[in-house]
Amino acid sequence: MLHHTIERGVLVVTLHDDVCLGNRVAAAHGIASLVKAHMPAPVVIVLAASAVSAAALGTVLRAHLLCSRLQVLMAVVTPSAPARRVLEANADVGGTRLVVFARSGQAIDALAGFGPVWAA
Repeated sequence: MLHHTIERGVLVVTLHDDVCLGNRVAAAHGIASLVKAHMPAPVVIVLAASAVSAAALGTVLRAHLLCSRLQVLMAVVTPSAPARRVLEANADVGGTRLVVFARSGQAIDALAGFGPVWAA
């Protein structure tokens, strides 16, 4: 379900399949483990599925809350305009702003180089 790479100092976590209620906890735990293991690297979560469920969006919002608490920059990529609007409207406003992109290259470009600077 989860695949991750490091691109230009950015942890890129891709959810290839949509998240359902049955695997939401596993997806959230997997993302949290990756974020903590690669701190202070910024994180980009890519929702690769063409249809994005409420469970997937909830998982991403939970990851954003974790990243905000850890002071780790995070962005999300989804080609779905409705999903982008839901994520932006429901992101944690008490922490680091969640930025949502349509393409992964844009997100990686935006966050590349922020890992060491952000941790300082």
